Amino acid sequence: MFMHHRQYKLVSADLGGWTRVVVEKPFGKDLASAEELSSQIGELFDEPQIYRIDHYLGKELVQNLMVLRFANRMFLPLWNRDNISNIQIVFREDFGTDGHGGYFDEYGIIRDIIQNHLLQVLCLVAMDKPVSLKPEHVRDEKVLQSVLPIEDSEVVLGQYEGYTDDPTVPDKSNTPTFATMVLRIHNERWEGVPFIMKAGKALNSRKAEIRVQFKDVPGDIYKCKNQGRNEFFIRLQPSEAMYMKANNLSYGQRYQETIILEAYERLILDTIRGDQQHFVRRDELKIS
Repeated sequence: MFMHHRQYKLVSADLGGWTRVVVEKPFGKDLASAEELSSQIGELFDEPQIYRIDHYLGKELVQNLMVLRFANRMFLPLWNRDNISNIQIVFREDFGTDGHGGYFDEYGIIRDIIQNHLLQVLCLVAMDKPVSLKPEHVRDEKVLQSVLPIEDSEVVLGQYEGYTDDPTVPDKSNTPTFATMVLRIHNERWEGVPFIMKAGKALNSRKAEIRVQFKDVPGDIYKCKNQGRNEFFIRLQPSEAMYMKANNLSYGQRYQETIILEAYERLILDTIRGDQQHFVRRDELKIS
């Protein structure tokens, strides 16, 4: 519901206090209604007084994304098109509308989740380092202006079976409860890297996470394609966590029932096989 037109602008009395208004999403239903809402609020408040709230920006690991990226030297050289194959930003719920279909059917999964929550996560994942941590410097680096228009061929929509059984949902509703789409950022850092956004209700698990998949190792001599690529996961909910998928393992967990050879046993076996890879060559011995 939009505000009625006002003739007078609200101003703070010069008594040392302040006026701030918090506006909850959705910010309108489409571009036209969002612009109308912004215009009406803008007649009453100055931009520094307006706080458009998106609760995903308050989540612990979302707030830590900038620290992760810009305070850890190990990530700085990796976070670009040269090393990353794709980035997936995923939201899954294991329940449907649960009686809230009347609200949801007016918006659908894209307006309810992707256009706000997941797009804000994308901004923090893809942004360049700001000049400082001042709010305006951070917001200046959000990359939305560099996102290309979405291609219809890179969008898939769906609706879970039983959605229209909700009495608050119209029987012939075609509102999507699932959507996946590819966003592409046209800048030096991300050209050619697909950002895959996925969101859905009534799926087989509940989670929200960022999945950074790295490119294959160039000149790979271990045939790691059989093992999978390196990946970095940031689990936003539930059970917040960050973890790396790499080609290593915990022997105690993975091979509990297996006898691990001792060092001498392994090298004697190499001797029998005639494999000198792990033995010292004459020139190596001399130099050492």
